[in-house]
Amino acid sequence: MLNRKNKLLALKIISLFSVVRGYNIPVIILAQYLSAIFILAPEIRALDILLDLNLFLIVFASSITIASGYIINNFYDSRKDLINRPNKSMLDRLVSQSTKLKVYFSLNLAVALIASFISWRAFLFFSAYIFLIWFYSHKIKKYPFIGNLMAALLAVLPFFAILLYYYTKLPIYEIENYKNQFMVISAHATFLFLLLLVREMIKDLENITGDLVNNYRTIPIIYGERRSKQLITVLTIATILPVYILIDIYDVGYMDIYFYACLIFLIFFLLYLWKSNKKGQFLLLHNVLKFLIVAGVFCIVLIDPSVLWHGKKLLLSF
Repeated sequence: MLNRKNKLLALKIISLFSVVRGYNIPVIILAQYLSAIFILAPEIRALDILLDLNLFLIVFASSITIASGYIINNFYDSRKDLINRPNKSMLDRLVSQSTKLKVYFSLNLAVALIASFISWRAFLFFSAYIFLIWFYSHKIKKYPFIGNLMAALLAVLPFFAILLYYYTKLPIYEIENYKNQFMVISAHATFLFLLLLVREMIKDLENITGDLVNNYRTIPIIYGERRSKQLITVLTIATILPVYILIDIYDVGYMDIYFYACLIFLIFFLLYLWKSNKKGQFLLLHNVLKFLIVAGVFCIVLIDPSVLWHGKKLLLSF
């Protein structure tokens, strides 16, 4: 049996895990590696990607940066979360604000050291990324639309770190040969960005009470719920363009099944959106988008499932 001191320590560890949203980190790591293998560098052998030390350090640094971002976001949103997420907020408050800041600065220092080991470009990238996350949490997220845009952009930036890692190595004369691949990458990024942006706007509808009390100037507060739904509808319909590019113009293997399923989900999503007016209904819509994003991570392997078969044979051969 754990004594009182050990129980408190265990609760604080669970609280810190909740603050950094530790359940999201493995998904982000998986998404980065699958993106590198199937989208960003498909011409490189999967095993070479997995054994690449610099790539590992980039993924590790990205994960730590995102975790520190959750901490600083939680720090600034503590009063709002007491209203919007009372149960989670009570768990998060088991770790003091000063402890959160100490962990935040420690993680950012670790990122700076890791990035310095990789290259000066990596150091500049992660320094800018850390600053943008802080600036978003401290200032930008309180403003309509620009806060949503920046939140979605910050969510996709780690994938640009990997993109830069591979494509800064290319000689200028070879860049033209990768034009089609750039288009595929851009279409994937646009689709993900739009889903993330819609999710951020749904969160504004879901958290309208806490945002109003804490003087956040979100779209539903400034322009009303109906205008917010109209904008969400336009952005959701806009996902058709990157899906069309990926399915009809370029080859994404069996992943087209995922994109067709997404379009069907999004039709019902919009129908339910216009019937929704309660926090629980907006939470359901938020979770649907989260499901589509996470499912998209696992469905990346459908671009070329043979990579998995070859990997299985390689493992069995040892």
